[in-house]
Amino acid sequence: MDETGLHRAQTSMVLATSLYRGSHLVAGIAGVVQHQWNRPVQWLILAAALSSSAVVHTTARRKGRLVPRFVWIDVAVVGCLLPFCAYLWGGAHTPASIAWVMLLGGSAAAMAAAAFPIRLVVVATALLVATHLVGYLLVGADAAVTGGHLNALVFSAVVSGVLWWYFRRQGALLDAANERALAAEAHRARYAERISHHQALHDTVLATLTAISGGGVDANTPEMRRRCAREAAYLRRLVEQTDDQGADSELLAALEESVRAAEALGLRVTARYHEPPRVPGDVALPFARAVTEALNNVRCHAGTGHAYLTVTGDSGRLVVTVVDRGRGFEPGSTGGGLGLTRSVHERMRGIGGHATVDSAPGEGVSVELRWPR
Repeated sequence: MDETGLHRAQTSMVLATSLYRGSHLVAGIAGVVQHQWNRPVQWLILAAALSSSAVVHTTARRKGRLVPRFVWIDVAVVGCLLPFCAYLWGGAHTPASIAWVMLLGGSAAAMAAAAFPIRLVVVATALLVATHLVGYLLVGADAAVTGGHLNALVFSAVVSGVLWWYFRRQGALLDAANERALAAEAHRARYAERISHHQALHDTVLATLTAISGGGVDANTPEMRRRCAREAAYLRRLVEQTDDQGADSELLAALEESVRAAEALGLRVTARYHEPPRVPGDVALPFARAVTEALNNVRCHAGTGHAYLTVTGDSGRLVVTVVDRGRGFEPGSTGGGLGLTRSVHERMRGIGGHATVDSAPGEGVSVELRWPR
């Protein structure tokens, strides 16, 4: 399934917040290794921050978006709880020793801005600001350090919110552009289909009517009556195709060519199209050729001049049946079977489809073609 613009925006924010948190964790690892490597509590705090980050971003990558409940846990634990743990049990009693824990609050605020609606972003940011203000007051940080940190924390949320808005807007514009392109392509396809129908009508039905109205042919001859019957059948199929707006025009055009080729050789075909699913272009033509061979089998072996073609969809599968009421044959015998085996079964296998032949002497033949198998 193709990605939507919103999904791409969410994926981009997951990546951006992952990188931001990663930079803070690297700074934390460096701070603990350089200055507090002999304090086990500091390593436990770092492990808790790493675990929370792993849960948030692993889940986000799996779901394609930041999950609010895990972000809330990260804000509460990493942003609000760990600074007090570092102060109470980790020996972080100076601004320098607690700075790396405070730094994680900025990436917690950024994740909140990408995961929550605006009112909850304000709540989360206010909670982080209050917690970090108390934390810096406890370690006796001066106003410049405290103000600079709180400013960075708030603007982490602001910048992340603006980036998330921009990604969503670009995603919406991309989706709109894709919809316009698809609509234009559908319009071109419908126009090409109308032109094809107009040309076919000009070369068949209108040519027949013109010949009759001009008196150049006798409308009562058997050949002219058969020709008129073929053109009437074509018009009925054309009306059915026009009514079915969701049909695959490429597939129907290929099947119609098979039907008209059989009719040109004297076989009467009653065709009905019932909302066939769309199929790839490299499937439509081989499928239609398999139908041609099934119709040829009726014309050459069935002992009847009439075939019934039904095209439909079944749970996303294309199903076509070709039925005659002719002499039939014994399954497993060579009568009628060689052409079907070589031309129908092999073609269907070649496109990942399946053909089923059902017949009995005196009971006619039913050929069912399915794609995919």
